[in-house]
Amino acid sequence: MKNDLITIEEYSIHYNVDVSFIEDLENLGIIHTVQKEEIKYITFNILSELESYSRMFYDMDINLAGIDAVKNLLFKIRKLQLEMTELKNKLKFYE
Repeated sequence: MKNDLITIEEYSIHYNVDVSFIEDLENLGIIHTVQKEEIKYITFNILSELESYSRMFYDMDINLAGIDAVKNLLFKIRKLQLEMTELKNKLKFYE
């Protein structure tokens, strides 16, 4: 599991973001971190998501509440797309 983690500090340095930004995302429940022996880690499976949030915040000036809203809307869109695909497949059965 050690290979699947990066410390918040390492991520912060590598991607040039503030540690407080990552902590704020976690406090709002937008991302989840793993804590081991008082060191917080980010799992590799959320890196692309976190990168998107960083771009929204730093490049597009979207605040944390806006990021949370965008995250929720994207989740709903993906859910609706899956639902639509399932319905199309059911319709194909009757063709």
